Amino acid sequence: MRVQLTDRFCAGAKSTEPQTDYFDVTVSGLALRVTSNGTKAWTLHYGTPRKRVTLGRYPHMSLAIARTRAIETKEGRTAGSVAALAEVYIKHIHDLRSAPKIERRLRRDILPVIGHIALTELHRRDVTRVIDAKSDAPIVARRAFEDIRAMLRWALARGDIDHNPMDGLRAPPASKPRTRVLSDIEISDLWSKLDQVSNSVATAIKLCLITGQRIGEVAGLRPNEIDLARKLWTIPPSRTKNGHEHTVPLSAMALDIIAELNAEDRVTVDHVGVIVRRRLQSLQSTCRFTTHDIRRSVLTKLAELSVAPIVLGHIANHRTTTKAGITLGVYVQHAYEREKRDALDLWANHLQAIIAGGAAKVVRISEFIAGSSQAN
Repeated sequence: MRVQLTDRFCAGAKSTEPQTDYFDVTVSGLALRVTSNGTKAWTLHYGTPRKRVTLGRYPHMSLAIARTRAIETKEGRTAGSVAALAEVYIKHIHDLRSAPKIERRLRRDILPVIGHIALTELHRRDVTRVIDAKSDAPIVARRAFEDIRAMLRWALARGDIDHNPMDGLRAPPASKPRTRVLSDIEISDLWSKLDQVSNSVATAIKLCLITGQRIGEVAGLRPNEIDLARKLWTIPPSRTKNGHEHTVPLSAMALDIIAELNAEDRVTVDHVGVIVRRRLQSLQSTCRFTTHDIRRSVLTKLAELSVAPIVLGHIANHRTTTKAGITLGVYVQHAYEREKRDALDLWANHLQAIIAGGAAKVVRISEFIAGSSQAN
């Protein structure tokens, strides 16, 4: 409904529906959203594609200020509310490799809690509310804190805010590094369950188990990254965590799995994580595991097979190991390609033995059950 908004109209505006938007005639896109319980908030509809942001609550934000914020927001000179600031910030970080993850965290963990708050009214207690809402997930809470802090520091530097309300606010404690390593029985049990999920998810988890690479890098694998003649997988800098190209020698076992992957198969990291949590948790496990625990398990078992730490670092693409100090960082330019291939071939053979051993145990148990039934 388009109306000529006035202070008097805003004060008396009501809604007989769950919510009603009164669009301002003076400033295009600005609307006073009124709910049936009397809550009033300023929203702005603008841009292509069309989007809606909340500028603040009425009467804390007056009509005059709302109009000013609406105009400034459309021109990109300020962000009005936390949600509107986030929209501008997301565009600013678009070129970062981590931009999709930051945007997802902002929209999922932060904006639903404080997106409606005007920047001029944002208080550190509002940030605390975001953190408290994730108290059962320390890593999520820590990342939410860091995302808000980075966004507000950027807003302060460009003049959207005059002071950072997070100054002096203590970050939530960092969670302790996970040490979970799957046993051989758990690895065998996990592998046996992969026929219960889609081909793309099963392939991603199998390749993670075979190569020891990050699930995000595995899930994002593209055909042009595979050199079948050289039996080599080259992960471009844009897809590695540290921004450096990484080569992964492919064992015969890995090549067999890749051959099963259809060109149209695509899988997201979040999807793999959900599958692991909900459907593939080992019945033999004494505690739960994550996709990153799979990578840790591979690297740990490579160490148990006497693979040298420097080779492990090259397999994992950990430059803190491979380029540590002057000697390795400057004088030693050997890429350890042969050593990586030998190690991953060794692990593939060991993994096949683990899987075969698990299958043999299942057969023996089935035979025992069948024998018991016949005896009865």
